[in-house]
Amino acid sequence: MLDIAFDEDSNRTRKGHSAANLATIRHIALNLINKEKISKVGVKIKRLKAGWDNDFLLRIIGVI
Repeated sequence: MLDIAFDEDSNRTRKGHSAANLATIRHIALNLINKEKISKVGVKIKRLKAGWDNDFLLRIIGVI
């Protein structure tokens, strides 16, 4: 799922713990996106919509 939604295979972070840290952030983001059940679209579309629409982003984060 992470490779489809976040294109994780093309990630080039190699120094220290950066790859593991970014993977943790991606897992958190994926869990938040999957928790949002109002929109009936895929993970990739929800991620793009959150980048375009601040209200949708706040709904995913849980502020609204």
